[in-house]
Amino acid sequence: MSRNVTRNFIVCLAIVVLLPGLVLAADGAMAHPYGPAWLNGTTLEHASAIFPGDLVQTKFGSVLKIDASGSSLSVLSNSLLKFNGDSAALDHGSARLKTSTAMAVRAGNVTVVPASSTLTEFEITRSSGTVQVVALKGDLKISNGSENKTLLQGQQATQPASDSAQALSGGDGATLARAKNPAFNIEAAKSPVSTPPVKIHEEAGAKGSPIKP
Repeated sequence: MSRNVTRNFIVCLAIVVLLPGLVLAADGAMAHPYGPAWLNGTTLEHASAIFPGDLVQTKFGSVLKIDASGSSLSVLSNSLLKFNGDSAALDHGSARLKTSTAMAVRAGNVTVVPASSTLTEFEITRSSGTVQVVALKGDLKISNGSENKTLLQGQQATQPASDSAQALSGGDGATLARAKNPAFNIEAAKSPVSTPPVKIHEEAGAKGSPIKP
């Protein structure tokens, strides 16, 4: 009897100790810096775990790559982004996402999500009051709160980021916010979109970047 009690105690103890780590490993993601980058304001010199709510920032000429379950998100040069686990919010700059889990990205009042759960790739940029989305592989669903559109592979959508309209809320303010959201301008994507992240990684390594993945 005493052996059984001891064995059960050890099993329970192992579960208590190991289970949080297993859950963390399943839900966690990794951030890999290629050039100067910051995680929550702290210089990121090596690969590090990243969690929902974390802020990442890149310097001009650098890239930070986030590997999550079913998704790969590259935060491109001179960008600031908040990682939310199953989504991300781009404050400024550019990001490129490849996902098979319908991960979404928001920039200003524009939200982008894959149209299906198949492998999808797109790039999103927020700069000088403008949000641009390019569908690189697969179709996308884009929304600005008042307009919902399907962006087909090979197309790009551009819209001024109406931050002033976003600030309005409640009553007539909500209606005014929707009215102020300009329509998406959808057209064939112009190429090249940007320097591919892999090429940036290789160039950073060739230059002897002090920050390695």
